[in-house]
Amino acid sequence: QVQVVESGGGLVQPGGSLRLSCTASGSIHLFYAMGWFRQAPGKQRELIAVIDSTGVTNYPDSSVKGRFTISRDNAKSTVLLQMTSLKPEDTAVYYCRAVVSTSQGSEPNEYWGQGTQVTVSS
Repeated sequence: QVQVVESGGGLVQPGGSLRLSCTASGSIHLFYAMGWFRQAPGKQRELIAVIDSTGVTNYPDSSVKGRFTISRDNAKSTVLLQMTSLKPEDTAVYYCRAVVSTSQGSEPNEYWGQGTQVTVSS
């Protein structure tokens, strides 16, 4: 099986910074992509940043462009999300998703972490 674990959430003042970390482990054959989603109260979960196996990044949510940076450490199977200039509207539960295959020739599947709370408030 594959386990995905996030860490690094917490309470931060507006304008502050946080760094989230996500590590995937277990029976992983190939990484396809890893991404960060967030879900605010009463809203749907949305993709905010993704990085593929070659290191190409994408930020579908325009509200985080220029403030959030996704990066990966392949040796550690870890993806980071550096968040700066945080705003109250960034408050949400942040989830990591890993798209990986578990054996040669198998199709990739999605694996999710349990989520980490980020609260931006004074």
